[in-house]
Amino acid sequence: MKRVHFLQNMSLALFGVSTLGFANKSMKSKHHLLKTKTKKTIQLSLAQWSLNKSIRGGTLDPYDFAKITSGFGFSGLEYVTQLYKDIYNAKDKNKAIENFVRKSLAESQKYNLDNVLIMIDGEGRLSNENETKRHLAVENHSVWIDAAAKLGCKAIRVNLYGTTNQQLWKELSIKSLKSLSEHASKSNINIVVENHGGLSSNAGLLMEVINTVNLPNCGTLPDFGNFCIAKEEGACVNEYDKYKGVQEMMPRALAVSAKSYDFDLQGNETKIDYERMLNVVLEAGYAGYIGVEYEGKRMPVEDGILHTKRLIEKYILSSTNESKN
Repeated sequence: MKRVHFLQNMSLALFGVSTLGFANKSMKSKHHLLKTKTKKTIQLSLAQWSLNKSIRGGTLDPYDFAKITSGFGFSGLEYVTQLYKDIYNAKDKNKAIENFVRKSLAESQKYNLDNVLIMIDGEGRLSNENETKRHLAVENHSVWIDAAAKLGCKAIRVNLYGTTNQQLWKELSIKSLKSLSEHASKSNINIVVENHGGLSSNAGLLMEVINTVNLPNCGTLPDFGNFCIAKEEGACVNEYDKYKGVQEMMPRALAVSAKSYDFDLQGNETKIDYERMLNVVLEAGYAGYIGVEYEGKRMPVEDGILHTKRLIEKYILSSTNESKN
């Protein structure tokens, strides 16, 4: 559908749920903080990947991300590099990245939103057995560290793709993360690793890497749903327990990704027990942003995003109320 229709539909969706308190009354007001039972605060950000189909289909401009996010009532933005064709099609990539920073910063300021992190894709494999290619991947990611700093982000999300040999994967991942974290420390940027398929979805193995690096700005981004270690013909044949995985990753979590796929008539996520998962997050004493990342197919994107946001608010606020009783 045309971009104007997408925005109109989104406005209708927001109008329909605003009386339930899902969206803020004023898009330019500072968004509310969710207090946890440990008196720490949680804020909600939107992962741009939630909008990937419309952006990749050409019906939504990625630079409208802040406008859309503000309309949903979020506080922060989580960018995804692969959704910016102007960067990867540019003759001068560095200049294109500078343009991305300038435009995105202006939009985030316009809607009074925090720039939380940039998810980096397509910049090379950080666990590549080929040392030349691995070094190039580190260099490519370093450019985005500098961009994140200029944008005012707190972190970049990286993937640990490469060799399938577990011991070698650990060694190469540690080398790359140390290099990136040391570079990022100069700009107060965190390097966060997501469980994102392959060996990175083996949370126990990933934590061995993170704990060996042992730098304060190198941590994890636990995703509620990405725990498939191996696939065959598109089907997962080796999946790590998602609740155990998030629990193992939380001690070094510097960001959290609330993945969602589908909802029942009561508004509960059908594949992930959100109450259980959010209890894991809260019991770890986490404070900071939780990013909403809806990947479902059975309902409009705007509905899936708002359902996910509502679940997080429901269980964090209920946890706070329980602590008062």
